[in-house]
Amino acid sequence: MRRTNIYLDERQTSSLSRLARAQGISRAELVRRLIDRGLGEADGDLASDLAAIEASFGILAVDEGMPERGSDRRGRHLDELRSR
Repeated sequence: MRRTNIYLDERQTSSLSRLARAQGISRAELVRRLIDRGLGEADGDLASDLAAIEASFGILAVDEGMPERGSDRRGRHLDELRSR
């Protein structure tokens, strides 16, 4: 491995820290995995990930205590990724 320094803004650093913590890995490991994914060298790909997310919509049955989900920021973000 070779050491590489990069500059990230506060939002990026914060997001990376939060995601790494949630996955139980270091920020450096998360960055390596994200780079592999971006280079097409990771297990899975964006199309597969998006298909899995799309397939999960509606799995949770709506009951009277839970409002039905409509279009939201997550849905718009996924639409944007698909259009790239």
